[in-house]
Amino acid sequence: MVLDVLTDPDQIWSIIEVSLYVSVIAVALSTILSLAIAFTVGLTSFRGKRLVTAIINTGMGLPSVVVGLAVLLLLSNEGPLGGLQLTFTPEAMIISQMVLATPVITGVALSAIEGVDRGVHEAAYVLGGTRLDVYLVYVREARLGIVTGVLAGFGRAISEVGSVLIVGGNISWADGSSYTRTLTTAIQHEARLGNFELALQLGVVLLAFVLIVNVLLLRLRDQGGHR
Repeated sequence: MVLDVLTDPDQIWSIIEVSLYVSVIAVALSTILSLAIAFTVGLTSFRGKRLVTAIINTGMGLPSVVVGLAVLLLLSNEGPLGGLQLTFTPEAMIISQMVLATPVITGVALSAIEGVDRGVHEAAYVLGGTRLDVYLVYVREARLGIVTGVLAGFGRAISEVGSVLIVGGNISWADGSSYTRTLTTAIQHEARLGNFELALQLGVVLLAFVLIVNVLLLRLRDQGGHR
């Protein structure tokens, strides 16, 4: 069985494609939401700001299985979004990964935004800048932190197994190509079947993605240290 799979790389590529599709879309959507939250919290004063910040920081450690269960209940036939019929689909996996990645990206981006010298904010207004101009200045000044948050969010998403297994179901088509099988769920499944060669091969691919993310993070930190 292992040899049959290994002699058909299309099946392995389909797992990689689903993993990248789900993770990239989830992180892209999370980035939009996270930056909106980070700028709102970081550049405005309001009652309960510390509580909101604490909630964001707590969300960075959300248990993935709890997130998966919550999303499954939300999308199930009896749930409020049951009419969308998204259970055991890539879209459900995207939602669960968004829930996990958003606090990570928001927390890191918020720290970067709050670390920008407030004089930049005042100078932008003095020079006649609009609110959008001020935001763009903050994006430029905090860009390393923002990119770091995005990469950290992608690292969390691509290596996620608990929530995507619950809401996605690790489903493949009759020809063996992936529908909701990701690198992590496929590794778990193949290891349980005793297909350790395939599980190791997929594990190497997953480690390669994680290594790339960590190398990029290190380069960003080096660039930040040389500014």
